[in-house]
Amino acid sequence: MQKILKKAIRLEWITIIYMVFAVTIVGLVAGQSQAMRAAWVEDMLGFLPPIAFLIATRFTRRAANRKHPYGYHRAIGVGHLVSATALLLMGGLLLFNSAMGLISQEKPPIGITVLFGYDIWAGWLMVGAMLITGIIPVILGRMKLKLAEPLHDKVLRADADMQKADWMTAFATIIGVLGIGVGLWWMDGAVAILVSGSIIYDGMTNLKAAIEDLTDTYPMRFDDSDLHPLIEEAADTARAAVWVQDAAARGRDQGRIFHVEVFVVLRDGQAPTVRQLEELRDRIRQVHWKLYDIVVIPVPELPQHLVES
Repeated sequence: MQKILKKAIRLEWITIIYMVFAVTIVGLVAGQSQAMRAAWVEDMLGFLPPIAFLIATRFTRRAANRKHPYGYHRAIGVGHLVSATALLLMGGLLLFNSAMGLISQEKPPIGITVLFGYDIWAGWLMVGAMLITGIIPVILGRMKLKLAEPLHDKVLRADADMQKADWMTAFATIIGVLGIGVGLWWMDGAVAILVSGSIIYDGMTNLKAAIEDLTDTYPMRFDDSDLHPLIEEAADTARAAVWVQDAAARGRDQGRIFHVEVFVVLRDGQAPTVRQLEELRDRIRQVHWKLYDIVVIPVPELPQHLVES
């Protein structure tokens, strides 16, 4: 896991360096185009997920203490929440500005610029900039997606979504700029609205997932596509113990790791020792590294809400 984490950290630093380049290039050629402005703001937002990931990773390395008895693992969830909230707010702002531009029939001018002594249409510079900044996010996004699942890191997953949105934005912006070039002035604002809609959707999806994780819903897979199977695997491991009649488990998503409470009903005449309870806890921990903080609790009967289908 540490090897994968180091790759993810290195990839996020590469992303930040690339984002500095992308924001500079897009900012220099944006002009009055609403689509280019939207792309520039989205590029600015692209700093949030990698920064949140790096800060959260540093916090999760801190040991548990009296004030934070569960450790600092939920810094991942906080970073996820911050990134999602920023995405949603900025997407809404972009949508408002773009819609007002269309309503007021604001026609963005794209003039002529001089480059190496030649007069060229500034729109070609915009198209070139978006082509350059649209290719790299495809590569970065795919690489991050491959690391997000084994790490169970939803901030990294959100960052991969942001990279996907970046290249989609780049090519949509090219359409908007070319639309202005052929006299379709409204296409620029329409593409900006499309871009803002994509940002809002990503923001709402990630905000919902972040809130659910922080309010202790059943742990989900890294992409929130289904319930995570490790919690039930922890219960199955407990049921395999000779002194256990039945077992059920519940878990909290702490970021990259799970806090799991395993309730066990003892067989008649069985009275496990502290050593046996520790051995069962260790066997559950060996199922997967994500099962990190485990508590085994003998009970007379299983909590009803854990056994209801």
